[in-house]
Amino acid sequence: MVLKTFGWSFAITALGLVAAVLYGGWEAFGVVAILCILEISLSFDNAVVNAGILKKMNAFWQKIFLTIGILIAVFGMRLVFPVVIVAISAKIGPIDAVDLAFNNPDKYEELVTDAHPSIAAFGGMFLLMIFLDFIFEDRDIQWLRWIERPLAKLGKVDMLSVCIALIVLLVTAMTFATHAHQHGGMHVDKAQTVLISGVAGLITYLVVGGLSGFFENKLEEEEEREHEAEEEAKRSGKKVSAVQLAGKAAFFMFLYLEVLDASFSFDGVIGAFAITNDIVLMALGLGVGAMYVRSLTVYLVKQGTLDDYVYLEHGAHYAIGALAVLLLITIQYEINEVITGLIGVVLIAWSFWSSVRRNRALAAEEGGSGSSGDKAEVSSGV
Repeated sequence: MVLKTFGWSFAITALGLVAAVLYGGWEAFGVVAILCILEISLSFDNAVVNAGILKKMNAFWQKIFLTIGILIAVFGMRLVFPVVIVAISAKIGPIDAVDLAFNNPDKYEELVTDAHPSIAAFGGMFLLMIFLDFIFEDRDIQWLRWIERPLAKLGKVDMLSVCIALIVLLVTAMTFATHAHQHGGMHVDKAQTVLISGVAGLITYLVVGGLSGFFENKLEEEEEREHEAEEEAKRSGKKVSAVQLAGKAAFFMFLYLEVLDASFSFDGVIGAFAITNDIVLMALGLGVGAMYVRSLTVYLVKQGTLDDYVYLEHGAHYAIGALAVLLLITIQYEINEVITGLIGVVLIAWSFWSSVRRNRALAAEEGGSGSSGDKAEVSSGV
């Protein structure tokens, strides 16, 4: 089962790691490996969401999502999108960006370094919004209750995440402008660049979120109509209209999945810039990671184990929040790539172990070793 589901991912991993060694030696091998882990860890919640929707679709639309969808996800968002980010930030054409990456890496590195403040501000704000919207949401299962419980109460204030994100952006821009005057480093125009790029990241998040909400509402409307049509078909003996509506519902599911996948892939792509500016290593690492996300989605659907490790989604979002902060810090200060990559891995591993402990405790209580009050305490989180 595992080999059948992850076979292609294992094969592409081997090819990607060999290509990394041939391209840049063992150091490149390590960077690609970290990028793979980063993409998988940040996108685990994406796989969970995908699986929850994909299991409702018939075999035809599942195959469409896993073929056409993977082309969009791997080649579109993970391979083309980083080039576009560099091209826009450095104000050069995409072809020139690729040409520089291969034929003049020193100049490419210089352009990316100059563009890093805008890239980091854009990505930092996008990731920060993902984290804030998650942490301010009131959810039944909480991992770090001492943090999540009070923040969920604060989250009832409308637009709080947007307000906090804008405050963080203003403080970031003003801080770096102050450093420029004191140390002669970043100029005022750089602070303005940080401000403009951060607002662009915030707008991008709101647009993508709006599209996701639109498709989700459409999906719910179609599912409601399909249900009504099926009830009518049972009474009248007709089935045609219900089948047609099922096709519409599946189509909207596909569109919704693609928008969701695009939105989730932003964090991996942007987070990759905190680890490396090398476009080849970025493409290899994120491409391999994206294949595992697809395989994991299929595995979760077939196994039906979406709810087994309930804190993993929390861990992924805390990793996103940590990356957001680190990206904003790297506008002014350099942070070791290994530290950046390992923070996400540690948070994911911690949330996984917390999930395992929770499952063991619940299993023990079901065996009669605990009270119902204890069970409620365990299910609430750490």
